[in-house]
Amino acid sequence: MIALDRTTIAALRVHRSWQQAEVAAYGEEYRDSGYVYTNLNGGPVAPGRLTHVFQKLIAEHDVPPIRLHDLRHGAATLALAAGVQLKVVQELLGHSSIVLTADTYTSVLPEVAHTAAEKTAAYLLHAAGVVPGTTRRRGRAPARRRRPAANRIDRARLASSYSRTGRDR
Repeated sequence: MIALDRTTIAALRVHRSWQQAEVAAYGEEYRDSGYVYTNLNGGPVAPGRLTHVFQKLIAEHDVPPIRLHDLRHGAATLALAAGVQLKVVQELLGHSSIVLTADTYTSVLPEVAHTAAEKTAAYLLHAAGVVPGTTRRRGRAPARRRRPAANRIDRARLASSYSRTGRDR
């Protein structure tokens, strides 16, 4: 099963309507191979043909040269940049090991690295009770002013006199 977004589903529906028009035009000799992208008679498109068409599109649109397989690397990197968990990306790519996914198909985009640094710092500052971007401590009441020494109650002396009078029984 492949999870798809609404935009991709809409594009595939448009492609399917074009394909159905080709089926009608080709006639009885069209074979339904079950593939989404086919040649004119319904058979699968040869991998070399896909590569050739892809390279032609790259040249026509003045895109830096990339291989068709590089789209897989880009998709994994963009998914991670969008916040998709590595385990989900592993499943999307069909890898048996998350290590393979992490080592082979991901690279750290600068904005992802910056976001990671900010999130890590915010987590640590929160745990330490510091308000991010300041040196203020979080959740502490303002310091209370101490009473002058003459007005302070000596709590230890009060407690000892209280227990001597027998009131603690």
